Amino acid sequence: MAGDGSSTSDVPEIEKLFDIDPYLRNVEQEIRRRYGCFEKIVNDINQSEGSLEKFSQGYQTFGIHSTPDNGIDMMEWAPGAEGIYLRGDFNNWEQTQYPFTKGEFGKWHLTLPPKPDGSCPIPHNSKIKLVIRTKSGELVDRLSPWANYVVKQEKVPVFDQVFWDPPQLYTFKNPHPSKPDSLRIYECHVGISSWEGKVSTYTEFSRDVIPRIKNLGYNAIQLMAVMEHAYYASFGYQITSFFAASSRFGTPDELKEMIDAAHGAGLVVLLDVVHSHASKNVVDGLNQFDGTTSCYFHDGPRGTHDLWDSRLFNYTGWEVLRFLLSNLRWWIEEYKFDGYRFDGVTSMLYHSHGMGHGFSGDYNEYFGMNVDTEALVYLMLGNHMLHSLYPDFMITVAEDVSGMPALCRPVREGGGGFDYRLAMAVPDLWIKYLKHKSDDDWDMAQICHSLTNRRYGEKCIAYAESHDQALVGDKTVAFWLMDKEMYTNMSILSPPSLVIDRGIALHKMIRLLTCGLGGEGYLNFIGNEFGHPEWLDFPRVGNNESFHYCRRQWNLLDDKNLKYQYLNNFDRAMMQLEETYQWLSNSQNFVSRKHEGDKVIVFDRADRLVFVFNFHPTKSYTDYKIGVQNPGKYKLVLDSDAEEFGGHKRLDHSVEFLTSEEPWDNRQCSMMVYAPNRTAIVLAKMD
Repeated sequence: MAGDGSSTSDVPEIEKLFDIDPYLRNVEQEIRRRYGCFEKIVNDINQSEGSLEKFSQGYQTFGIHSTPDNGIDMMEWAPGAEGIYLRGDFNNWEQTQYPFTKGEFGKWHLTLPPKPDGSCPIPHNSKIKLVIRTKSGELVDRLSPWANYVVKQEKVPVFDQVFWDPPQLYTFKNPHPSKPDSLRIYECHVGISSWEGKVSTYTEFSRDVIPRIKNLGYNAIQLMAVMEHAYYASFGYQITSFFAASSRFGTPDELKEMIDAAHGAGLVVLLDVVHSHASKNVVDGLNQFDGTTSCYFHDGPRGTHDLWDSRLFNYTGWEVLRFLLSNLRWWIEEYKFDGYRFDGVTSMLYHSHGMGHGFSGDYNEYFGMNVDTEALVYLMLGNHMLHSLYPDFMITVAEDVSGMPALCRPVREGGGGFDYRLAMAVPDLWIKYLKHKSDDDWDMAQICHSLTNRRYGEKCIAYAESHDQALVGDKTVAFWLMDKEMYTNMSILSPPSLVIDRGIALHKMIRLLTCGLGGEGYLNFIGNEFGHPEWLDFPRVGNNESFHYCRRQWNLLDDKNLKYQYLNNFDRAMMQLEETYQWLSNSQNFVSRKHEGDKVIVFDRADRLVFVFNFHPTKSYTDYKIGVQNPGKYKLVLDSDAEEFGGHKRLDHSVEFLTSEEPWDNRQCSMMVYAPNRTAIVLAKMD
């Protein structure tokens, strides 16, 4: 594809889809129709705007900008407005002193010359607002949809736009890191990242959290709640200003400095981008920007998501497409993000928004009338543009629970263009087991099926829990396992506790099995690696605006008299082992044993590794025979029962394992291992 993201001149490679999944041949006509819709919109953009690259740089002309001679240029799209005016600190908030001129296609323009002394008429860091004259003649305050910095005073419910035009631009010191073959994501939220009960900052995150992430061995950060949102407790999913980095954590330059620090540590930084819906806020959001109920959104019922109480974009609108595609460009060009996790993709893909839909896997569910072609084509367009313009580092991840076929295949094949999808069924499985089943009832075959049930050729990000499982009303894996005993028996000086012993053992095993078998990438939510003991509850009226549960208690991890360190040590060892052997980049795995009676799972991956899990609550097995594909000598490279991981140190790490020529469990060779109860081990073939 062309480097400017504009061309679709490459011959479509849709036949590749049918080689991977012959059943898709039955819906070939629909796949080609979708690709035709995508191709048409790209060609229309090229013809009307010159190229997709130019079209997606709307932030260079829309919104407010200083000119080379220190004047001001503004442009806004407000097709339903009868007039637009600019007011702010610079003119003592006079409503109608500076009117915009109406141009074609609902675009409005304003130019202000420099002051007589040559200075800018609107100083850096001063507050401004747009005034919209509606069709009824009413004058209403609005923020520019393109505002790149908005702030809110304490105890004032709405945001103000700030003209961010610093005299000295931030200079990045570090380039984008190379795209990792094995993606290990640390999902995090800047505001909750301090142990103190407060809103933490970009600067504090750079200083205190990035070194922890690097030390653990993750190679990617996924940042939530960066796009500005008026309601803190929305977790960043009710966006009000799409181009503004949340000011509650600091200034735009401080976010740039944070991303630069992450890049300096070799960490990829992904942004949680929300293009699936928008906040209903009017005064400081996109809703009713031009005085109408449409503008950026569908009018009528189609423009509202009832469950989320939010507005839904009209993905056929020309200026809506410019706005959203430019938004994707903005966060990369301005802040140097390396890619995106697209929120709410399932909601976008279906007219039903996936609500009340179980998705059985029947292809009619994915290629019928319920699919929102317009939203799907927008996702194809966004992925095409991003991967064409930024092929060296771009990573996109889809939050899709439906399993839409080809969503993670290249656009030229008729796919959605994403690199990964989240394996959302995996955490659901673990929570269901922890909530409803005793260890004796855990089904080894079902666990293996859930972890391996993904589409061939489409990569998945596996995780045992994300932010969803950490929210108030749910429980983290650690809390399901250990609950109230975490408050009394996590000291290394406490008497032995069966609950804590079981919890620590299973916490490690669940994570290693998920990372080892569940996908081609792995994700952990901030703090859960060390078994964070409590849910996450943002300050709200129902908890008297308390920050007690809106933080990460690093003090528990750093206290060497507590057992949280053991889980953290194991997580670090697991990430560093993956870095060494890169099994996530090797999608081929073979489950040789899922023995229900023994509660044992054995699989191999990346040619050199053999994973052995004994989930039995009480039975340990000496000289347990396992199948091995590659003959030779093996060594123990990870042992969840080791002392530094809070285990019972039952395994001798100096022992070397030799394969026998006897086939076993559909593997060419076999060997004998010691498999203690509630323990996982990883064996690696020695060179």
